[in-house]
Amino acid sequence: MTEKDLQFVIPTYRLRDVGETVEAYDDNFRRSGQSAPIFVFDDSSLANHDKYFGALERVKTHNDLFYVGPAEKEQFVSYICKRLRDRKLDVLVRNLFRPSYGGNRNFTLMYTLGDLMVSADDDMRPYGLIEDSPESLADDEISRGKLIPRGANGHNRKSYDILESFRDILGKPVSEAPPNYERGEMLADTSMDLESNTSLGLARENSLFMHEGKLSRGAIVKMAQTFRTGTNDIDAADYIDMFLEDHERTDAEALNDLYVLVNFRPCVTARNWRMDCGVAGYDNSTGLPPFFPTRLRFEDYIYRLWIQQPGIAAAHVDSAQTHIKNNYMREPLASELFNEAICTLLKKKIRTSLRKIDDVSISFDYEGSVSLEDSQEILHGAQTLHSKVLEAQGHARSEDRRQALALFASNLARTFYDFEPDFFQQNVSRMVDDEVGLIRSSLEIWPTLLEIVYFRKKCHSLPMQRVKSCASGCGSACKKDPVMGVIGV
Repeated sequence: MTEKDLQFVIPTYRLRDVGETVEAYDDNFRRSGQSAPIFVFDDSSLANHDKYFGALERVKTHNDLFYVGPAEKEQFVSYICKRLRDRKLDVLVRNLFRPSYGGNRNFTLMYTLGDLMVSADDDMRPYGLIEDSPESLADDEISRGKLIPRGANGHNRKSYDILESFRDILGKPVSEAPPNYERGEMLADTSMDLESNTSLGLARENSLFMHEGKLSRGAIVKMAQTFRTGTNDIDAADYIDMFLEDHERTDAEALNDLYVLVNFRPCVTARNWRMDCGVAGYDNSTGLPPFFPTRLRFEDYIYRLWIQQPGIAAAHVDSAQTHIKNNYMREPLASELFNEAICTLLKKKIRTSLRKIDDVSISFDYEGSVSLEDSQEILHGAQTLHSKVLEAQGHARSEDRRQALALFASNLARTFYDFEPDFFQQNVSRMVDDEVGLIRSSLEIWPTLLEIVYFRKKCHSLPMQRVKSCASGCGSACKKDPVMGVIGV
């Protein structure tokens, strides 16, 4: 096998803050003796680009830093639309790449086509929060972690060689996995239903366990991820439970707990339902499926389905990273709860109607209908939670706490259409039908877009800007090329 290039990408819509992330990872690579070009994929508006891009230019990096923002993205999309020569397809293309969690990541897939890609969200940091006195894991236990109060002692930051941990396994056959990797069929989480990625209820401790099973030595590791600390990967309902549990809290959006790893070890599995795209790496040498183009937040669920096919494996690498929850430009908690409820329904419908998985896409039969029973189940869950909030309000120990609970209860009711069944069912049905229709159509056109970009990249670079910054301190006076890969359209 020839060694593939590795690209490091940071998808963001918070250009104001992304410079801190760039600095943290650039420093980790330098101290580890590693190097990789760093690409910032920015979903900012033109106004925010003009306001905050100067701050990114002042960041000093040892690794080459490139930027793909609103101007470069528009140039790329316009080129794709022109090559398709069918104006009716423009809406599908623009939906695949529109500013969003999934749309931004679809740009990263196109720009790293032919290479290995490691991706970190803009609120990740390249160190893990590890307990001071690690405990031994059970024979089939892959990791164990727990929630602790923010500010508590008993743990420390531990840095890892992030890039090398991915290079050890990503894009390689299982037979070449390092000897310290556990091997099995799949992982199970004691606190989550991984097939739907939904919580089983707030748990202060959890473990990942390996299920034994066949794992082909020739299977290629197409996806890998680090372990995650800081903000645990939990549902909005769990954050609400944490808010209700802490009788002193007056801000539902604040997070007063940290997730700390007690111990972990790397592993490779034939199937993977336990996936965290915020700290993931991908073998993009021959193309990958798109993230679902949707306004709902389940864009990465396609990879939980796609990774199940024979001949492909997934890995948890020998390192950990930390998520720092950033509420800047984040949806309110009640809106997150509504989104997760609709997404859980869609995940089930798509998973149970899955018809085909191929190299770069999936096909499913679900067409977007929402039954009365479906909507009633969602409403019942929201009303039950609403009742818990009102009950907590009645037992509040302070006026500030009482007002905070009352405000959250009001927001929850408003978000779920005041729990009016017919109105809720009508709006959810319309929303789901629109989303599913766009997803199905976009999946059909994706392989064609990959072909266009593959042949373009063989001759030319894609639109990007080399950021005028370097660690020598020359700043904007740096003589590096300011622009790369301008496409004529």
